[in-house]
Amino acid sequence: MKSAACVMLLTILGSVLSLADSLRNAPAKTTSLTNPYAHDSDAIRAGGKLFRYHCAECHGGDANGSRSAPSLRSRSVQGADAGALFWFLTNGDLKRGMPSWSRLPEQRRWQLVTYLKVLGDNTRAMTPATTRSQRALPKTNTESSVTPARR
Repeated sequence: MKSAACVMLLTILGSVLSLADSLRNAPAKTTSLTNPYAHDSDAIRAGGKLFRYHCAECHGGDANGSRSAPSLRSRSVQGADAGALFWFLTNGDLKRGMPSWSRLPEQRRWQLVTYLKVLGDNTRAMTPATTRSQRALPKTNTESSVTPARR
């Protein structure tokens, strides 16, 4: 029992460190990119919808990670530049199990980045689970226009 827990812990730790390495290796020119949707509530909602469709299967509905994918609430993700996250979403890292999302339009990738960046801010994060207050929010043009791309 203890050995299984240790293996799981080491697997999760390894995937977090892999992600941190990948984000640190983003080209310098990408770290200076500015997220055009930073702090935009419509983009956060749209990014949450995209997250549920494309990312939750591996990273978990709460973005806390799983055996196969790291937590997106980790310091390495939350401390990363928006441009580095955008670059990583665009290029992926197939050797480590992260697909490229380059086929998603640029706007959608920035919406995902916007959503990911608020996951570390518990007072503003819109978690993937639908809450009563979220159900009461009207759909915006940005959110209703999100048609997730097929994998």
